Amino acid sequence: MSDTSITSSRLDELERLVVHQDQTIEDLNAAITAQWTLIERLEREVARLGERVAEAEQSTGQAAPVDRPPPHY
Repeated sequence: MSDTSITSSRLDELERLVVHQDQTIEDLNAAITAQWTLIERLEREVARLGERVAEAEQSTGQAAPVDRPPPHY
């Protein structure tokens, strides 16, 4: 094989690797974007549930202590 064909072969391999890496980066970016969307939705839901718990405690007129021992003691 001549130097030109070896160089061309190496260049083709490098181009193939770059295309593969570009696709991998796009796939990872899509996964991260989906995860952030889910995390943001879950954070909003946790905040909403925290508000509901606080409202429920206020509506009963008493906030049960967190470290209260169980009734069987």
